[in-house]
Amino acid sequence: MTSTGAAFDVSRVRRDFPILAQRVHGKPLVYLDNAATSQKPQSVLDALASYYTTENSNIHRGIHYLSEQATADYEEARSKVRVLLNASDDREIIFVRGATEGINLVAGSYGKSNVGQGDEVIISAMEHHSNIVPWQILCQERGAHLRVVPMNDDGDLLVDEYERLLGPRTKLVSIVHVSNSLGTINPVRRIIEMAHSRGVPVLVDGAQSAPHMNVDVRELDCDFFVFSGHKLYGPTGIGVLYGKADLLESMPPYQGGGDMIKSVTFERTLYNDLPYRFEAGTPNIAGTIGLGAAVDYVSSIGLENIEAYEHELLDYGTRALSSISGLRLVGTARKKAGILSFVLDGVHPHDIGTILDSEGIAVRTGHHCTQPVMDRFGIPATARASLAFYNTRQEIDALVKGIDKVLEVFS
Repeated sequence: MTSTGAAFDVSRVRRDFPILAQRVHGKPLVYLDNAATSQKPQSVLDALASYYTTENSNIHRGIHYLSEQATADYEEARSKVRVLLNASDDREIIFVRGATEGINLVAGSYGKSNVGQGDEVIISAMEHHSNIVPWQILCQERGAHLRVVPMNDDGDLLVDEYERLLGPRTKLVSIVHVSNSLGTINPVRRIIEMAHSRGVPVLVDGAQSAPHMNVDVRELDCDFFVFSGHKLYGPTGIGVLYGKADLLESMPPYQGGGDMIKSVTFERTLYNDLPYRFEAGTPNIAGTIGLGAAVDYVSSIGLENIEAYEHELLDYGTRALSSISGLRLVGTARKKAGILSFVLDGVHPHDIGTILDSEGIAVRTGHHCTQPVMDRFGIPATARASLAFYNTRQEIDALVKGIDKVLEVFS
């Protein structure tokens, strides 16, 4: 390893994740499915247990001790996320179920208020279904058009084509920061600048970037940013929508119910202030507090250290897999995060995954909720090994040996 990698104590990090010590099918667990969901450190598990055992109560409206304590911890988590993203104000952090709901919220609120007949929404060819389907629904309802930025054979977006797509009817750009199936790191700052020069707001899907690199929403100048807690070493069922306060203030509520109101009569409802206007009903309180603990954890390690270590691991894995005869990496962009998607000559990805699982190695196989990407590369599916900062070179070596076994079976 380089000096950066040597300074990163992965063995110490691994001790913080109890699940990594187990064996699967009698073999040490090699968990390489982090793009789907990440494992949880003990501090996050402790935070969940602590909420349910010491302060379980509903938030915001209670005047008793448990409610006040739960409310304080819930709102403290909001502040932690605001610091993580370098947002300007806690009001700009909306808790949702995940990145998917965050995108749907923007489509259902901002989109329905601003996209009309003949207007256009721009996405890219490498989007997750969660950043395709909500815009298709919106465009179908409004008589608008969905425009798609193409990519090349390496998995790099064709930014010149994107610039040509921007036009007077463009009302929103929604773009993935890091592709979950290719690993491509898109030039979102440039994409945002080009859209803003035409007065077009931009949503960034940060589900695969927030856990692996520093994200500064003010430096990016994005108008919206979404991510999911379960990919950032936190609980499932919790995520974040960041939005610029002036935009959020202009948007109607996405859902109606408790806590998003100031007052209700049968004649009219006065909606609550930000951020509560978009948090109807009892939220995932434990999940939010657990997300706050996850933010504390990654912040204690440093996302810059996480990014550097994972980049070295990606380089090592890319070299190792590229040396395997009959294996083709899918996604070879100039700038990549820790995704190793591949196909093997004559072997279906599902068979790859099944044999690797027998060796205790967890990878994801399928289309990864990016069927248009698979169509673009002319394949039905890939096997995907996705990395986290608790993975090791030894686990990459185990993956290579597992692939060798696959080749033996199908030789």
